[in-house]
Amino acid sequence: MSLGAAQYALRQRQGAGARYDAAGAPHDDLLLVRRGTAYCARNLNALSDDALAEPSPRQGLSQGALVVGLCLEARSLAHHLQWARTGLAPEEDAILGYAPADLELGSTLPPRAIRTLFDHSCVHLDVEWRDLSDADWTKYLPGDPGRRVAETPGQRARSIWIAGFQLAARPRLADVPERLREAVTLARGGQSITP
Repeated sequence: MSLGAAQYALRQRQGAGARYDAAGAPHDDLLLVRRGTAYCARNLNALSDDALAEPSPRQGLSQGALVVGLCLEARSLAHHLQWARTGLAPEEDAILGYAPADLELGSTLPPRAIRTLFDHSCVHLDVEWRDLSDADWTKYLPGDPGRRVAETPGQRARSIWIAGFQLAARPRLADVPERLREAVTLARGGQSITP
């Protein structure tokens, strides 16, 4: 993939420390997950601190626990991407996912900590994606040998858009990318939807 003159000039101004997606990365899925992260963050930031303690559309989870689940998913996935990239197993998260006790403990965090955890875990995951080489994107995910690294952005996009939709005060299906509308509709958990 060749860079246009404007992109080349931008990269020169940003310097050697800037990170970019590999040419072989699934760019459409990465764009979808990054937009979903922004959508979810917007809906999270619109919630009051008290609203984080209220029930979410997911049975048995508060709004805060729903967010913490997203954070734990991102953290675990970031560790597994790092493992795929470096070959060094993480000290924890040997199995992709998280323990219910982690979700329970995380949901007791103060609202400010939940919001910070969301921001940090999303940035950490994005950095891991940007550090992957073309060869890394073709590998299988350690801890889940049936899944390729290249599938992770699409799967994360699905979960972050669903959660963002469930956090919305007035969910509108028109806000969701067309390819994810069916998944969001199935996961809406009884929420009314504005077309």
